Amino acid sequence: MAAITNFLTKPPPSDLYFSPRITSLHSHDSFMSCFVTRPRPFSTKLETSTIPRFITKATAAPGTKSAPSDERVQKVHSIEEFDEALQKAKNKLVVVEYATSYSYHSSRIYPFMVELSRTCNDVEFILVMGDESDKTRELCQREKITKLHSREDVEKLIDYHKLDHKLIVLDVGLKHCGPCVKVYPTVVKLSKQMDSVVFARMSGDENDRCMQFLKDMDVVEVPTFLFIRDGEICGRYVGSGKGELIGEILRYQGVRVT
Repeated sequence: MAAITNFLTKPPPSDLYFSPRITSLHSHDSFMSCFVTRPRPFSTKLETSTIPRFITKATAAPGTKSAPSDERVQKVHSIEEFDEALQKAKNKLVVVEYATSYSYHSSRIYPFMVELSRTCNDVEFILVMGDESDKTRELCQREKITKLHSREDVEKLIDYHKLDHKLIVLDVGLKHCGPCVKVYPTVVKLSKQMDSVVFARMSGDENDRCMQFLKDMDVVEVPTFLFIRDGEICGRYVGSGKGELIGEILRYQGVRVT
């Protein structure tokens, strides 16, 4: 089972979703040529030009003493504890937040995670404080997903892999988007299984530069997966379907999918 930064597994039932939106997304840059496939179900449309507002019903930071309201969020402090928690979860869905004590975004997401844990009894919730110790830092470094925080980061990644001609799969989403959360564990698992593919992730609501990148790339629904090779966007997939995503990756790898 794989886990990764912030919400890393399926989202709660659909009645807990909300759809951040963004309007007037037009590309005025010839950064790359790309084509758009027909958007599929289970994606979230963007409509506002500012960073979406998120639900915050609690003010406690992750480091505060555990209260009854967050007793279902398990704190782990090492790789051994983390692996043990995954084994105990068996076939249950596991949501993991990798956080830091100084992160504003971590403090905002944690109350949302606690709220989910109180309503999703069939899901296990785990919190890892990455800056707690050397053991938790080592745990955070096990993931193989490159985090991108700006257009410049994307361009550097693309330039780097022009030489090895590897396919880049860029997962573009929002931190509080249910479908984005749902599909991310698949991305994590694939990143560990496909050594010939480079996986990267960008959250549009992380900062203004990320949101601008979404606009420049004409991303109007999330999650959107951009497939990039040799400096060119060769296609995209919009949606959170596990099978469809795998099929698209294989197709751009030259594997015939029937």
